[in-house]
Amino acid sequence: MVNDHQKSTPVNCAVVTVSDTRNKETDKSGKLIMELLTDSNHQVKMYEIVPDDEATIRQTVENAITNQAIEAVIVNGGTGISYRDVTIESIQQLFDKELPGFGELFRYLSYQFDIGTASMLTRAICGVANNRVIFSTPGSSGAVKLAMEKLILPELGHTVTEINKDLPNQRDERH
Repeated sequence: MVNDHQKSTPVNCAVVTVSDTRNKETDKSGKLIMELLTDSNHQVKMYEIVPDDEATIRQTVENAITNQAIEAVIVNGGTGISYRDVTIESIQQLFDKELPGFGELFRYLSYQFDIGTASMLTRAICGVANNRVIFSTPGSSGAVKLAMEKLILPELGHTVTEINKDLPNQRDERH
């Protein structure tokens, strides 16, 4: 079911893949995010692959949220519980506002449709930083597809509209 608020204008996005092993040829999840965004009439203005390093992740996301052309950032990878999984620690400190419903819904859907009880091991989150929305998903293609199709794409335009509705002329400057 598509609500009126889900019929949205295009959003300018940054895609960040966090991985020590992927490159632009082998990054299936990053490519999937970009494909789903462009198929939904959104634009990818930035695409980066960064290692599982807290400072590098944070700096890359900071670069995205301070870029006037970018309205949303989608980060994939590094949301688990292993020692090298530091994406959440890297970006959560940037949030002005956290949107806990994203992580809650993602884990519920992941439990129901994808990986069962292992879904409790993901720390997927979403928040607003510098008037940009940041989504952080696991790096598996299954998780990315689920998050994009069930949560991010249906609400992306609505989320950006809500963030910008009290900011005069912000959206016009980014297009």
